[in-house]
Amino acid sequence: MRKGTPVFIFLFWSINAIAQTTNLPPVYPRVVGYFSVVHPLFTADKNETVYNFSGSYTIGFPMGINILKSDRIGFSMEIAPFIKSADGSSKTSNVLFHPGLMFRRAHNFTIITRAAFETSGRYGATIVFNKVFLKTKMNSYWISVPVPARFGNDKPASIGMGLQFGITF
Repeated sequence: MRKGTPVFIFLFWSINAIAQTTNLPPVYPRVVGYFSVVHPLFTADKNETVYNFSGSYTIGFPMGINILKSDRIGFSMEIAPFIKSADGSSKTSNVLFHPGLMFRRAHNFTIITRAAFETSGRYGATIVFNKVFLKTKMNSYWISVPVPARFGNDKPASIGMGLQFGITF
């Protein structure tokens, strides 16, 4: 055996072991966090349709934790404060508590069904259509279309739609 051979064998074994660990499937359960920005587009009820940007602007900052049970299903807990700007002033207008189930599908597409509890007194459900458009080693970048249905607080039932952009870490 030549001098330096054991070092070469050890180096080759180490590189091979590292390469093999990068191809391992994810271990479940798995916990990930995320932060996002949501822009409500409109809200409609039996009396009217209100569009964001007409008279006021509302933006939300959903953040949460996803507990992935497998590559197909998970649980998500989201908290989303909303800021409303109108007539030259802005304020936190609402905080949304948003637990739900995640149904992960092929091609980085996920459907999320959420219960909704708002500090404004409204409650309901939201269905979210989510698509990851970029995955890196550390993060996933995604876009979602939430469709909220709300009830209560002496207001008519309403349905809306938004556009959400986020990062999972």
